[in-house]
Amino acid sequence: MQTDKPDRILRIKAVLERTGLTRSTLYRKIEHGTFPHQVKLSERCAGWHESAVTEWMHNPMFYSVEDRARHESGG
Repeated sequence: MQTDKPDRILRIKAVLERTGLTRSTLYRKIEHGTFPHQVKLSERCAGWHESAVTEWMHNPMFYSVEDRARHESGG
């Protein structure tokens, strides 16, 4: 029996509500590598992995996309 919950995709409205960030701050943080990148769902639709947003929320001051990539690759 599988016990892992699937990683949900959050749309921007949910991300903004959870983080308390403004849209412009969110995109600035993505550009600087201090917030998780979006997942492209279709040509005009994107979202974020809930696990990535949750990880960011645990330590927003020191989050780094590079650190997450290293952690995911086992390095």
